[in-house]
Amino acid sequence: MSKAIKITAGGVQIEAELNDGPTAKSIVEALPIKARGQRWGGEIYFSIPVQAELEDGSRDVLEKGELGYWPTGNAFCIFFGPTPASVGDEIRAASDVNIIGKVKGDLSQLWDVPNGANVLIEAD
Repeated sequence: MSKAIKITAGGVQIEAELNDGPTAKSIVEALPIKARGQRWGGEIYFSIPVQAELEDGSRDVLEKGELGYWPTGNAFCIFFGPTPASVGDEIRAASDVNIIGKVKGDLSQLWDVPNGANVLIEAD
């Protein structure tokens, strides 16, 4: 069963759902999570207190609004547009990520989140 979460970043608030995968379940257990977000083009990412390995189905090309976990940096990632690694209009992570969920609703406000913004993830 998926888990509803609320993400607040730099004054922007979005709703999302985490899936039932092992990494997503570990993240739910760690909530609430506070961090300082970094921007990488159309991605916001930040280290979280969860460690996980790559899961089956991990990939580096994402759909708009997907949430990922990047094992290399123990990072929660919000994908909403092309990154410096993208080719054309695709959304590409630095390397494979576990797909952990999806943002619900409008993603355009995420472009307003500045580098270094405070981020809070909590159960909704």
